Amino acid sequence: MTRLRMTIVGSLLLLAASSATIAQDGWVPLFDGQTLKGWRAGENQSSFRVADASIAADGPRAHLFYMGEGQTAEFKNFEFMAEIMTKPGANSGIYFHTEFQGEGFPAKGFEAQIDNTAGPLAGYLELKKTGSLYGIRNQYKAIVGDDQWFTMYIAVRGKRIAIRVNDVLLVDYVEPADPVVPSDGKGRRIATGTFALQCHDPGSKVFFRNLRVRRLHDEVSESDAPVVVDEVYRQIIELGSANFPLIDFHVHLKGGLTLEEALAGSRRLGINYGIAVNCGLGFPINDDKGIAQFLESMRGQPVFVGMQAEGREWVRLFSPEAVARFDYVFTDAMTFTNKNGRRMRLWIPDEVEVGDKQEFMDILVERIVGIMDNEPIDIYVNPTVLPETIAAEYDSLWTPERMKKVIDAAARNGVAIEINNRYRLPSAAFIRNAKKSGVKFTIGTNNAGSDLGRIEYALQMVRECGLTWENMWMPKPDGQKPIQKRGFK
Repeated sequence: MTRLRMTIVGSLLLLAASSATIAQDGWVPLFDGQTLKGWRAGENQSSFRVADASIAADGPRAHLFYMGEGQTAEFKNFEFMAEIMTKPGANSGIYFHTEFQGEGFPAKGFEAQIDNTAGPLAGYLELKKTGSLYGIRNQYKAIVGDDQWFTMYIAVRGKRIAIRVNDVLLVDYVEPADPVVPSDGKGRRIATGTFALQCHDPGSKVFFRNLRVRRLHDEVSESDAPVVVDEVYRQIIELGSANFPLIDFHVHLKGGLTLEEALAGSRRLGINYGIAVNCGLGFPINDDKGIAQFLESMRGQPVFVGMQAEGREWVRLFSPEAVARFDYVFTDAMTFTNKNGRRMRLWIPDEVEVGDKQEFMDILVERIVGIMDNEPIDIYVNPTVLPETIAAEYDSLWTPERMKKVIDAAARNGVAIEINNRYRLPSAAFIRNAKKSGVKFTIGTNNAGSDLGRIEYALQMVRECGLTWENMWMPKPDGQKPIQKRGFK
């Protein structure tokens, strides 16, 4: 027997052994690897075919429903697994607790999103990435890539839904006793139903294989304490459904906050996080080696990773290549040198020298504009913050002329402005003017301790200023980051 034939026979024996193990564990295959037996397309049946022992979704919009041996297949509590591969730009999904529908996107049940690199389509850019519980608990950072097989795990246990991608838990959603559903998704309730595979559009090519399910007893239930539903909870659901990126880009692992705790809070609240590390003179990271060590510690985690560039010296401490490894870079003007050469940190009263208030404000605005014009940053954070001694005079000191100078600098340099939850800044007037100038926004907490809150001030500003997903900034792809396009001056 040739080595090739021995390899093939050995692989088949291993596959058979694996299938037997799955069967003994209660797992049931939903796809035989050769035909679409048990599956039925609602429209555009040609969009699904069997290719290389996988179901290929490739063509006009269509959904392929699992019908089982008869005309219906009902699942309540279950575990589901599939292996998936996307081609670049693909958008797709796996529906569950759904039912057969002749056309259109399934109205009943939930969708586990599949989208690693989908681009704009008809003026709409889908921000919900692979592993999202679509519109309910979204994941905004893709943790897997195209042209490689990855696993997706979906489980429903009572009122709890879990989604894992390559064993990374992305969703841990507990449905309230009185379900809160988005206005455009009335059917997104835990109930019973079947599964469906999505062919989203002709430009989305996706492959599914090894689809299998394991039923759990109907009485199986996993849940935490009752979910508290208030206006913040409802707004988060509505914004998530409306493609609004609920991301707090300004989170620090300090005050006892661990990454595990941050991730658990993210899953519970429906707010994604960007974990930022302080980089600069006298801070935890002050060279390329420190950057490399930090990024390695965050590798594979379902969070964005940001650099908080401290002081004005940071541009001389790091290489552009090291900086570009972060998802984003932000800074502020809370550390600067006044006209007398005094280096001040505005959050420490003993270090602040205000003197003439108007002169101080002019210098502060000049420093902010200089930062935006000369430093390759993505986001300007803690915007319009003032020292404690003059903070009560915010409205009079931040004149329309001063606001305009900062907004104009942000607009011409493509710098996003943070809506800061800790300091409750900037004002609604500033945000409205920046919005008119085309400036993008981010949300940030800048936590002092372990409590991250629920971005309440940002949500208030979103509502008052009429911000939509199109007004919000998202990290740039490699090659388009400010450090790569502008470099250091």
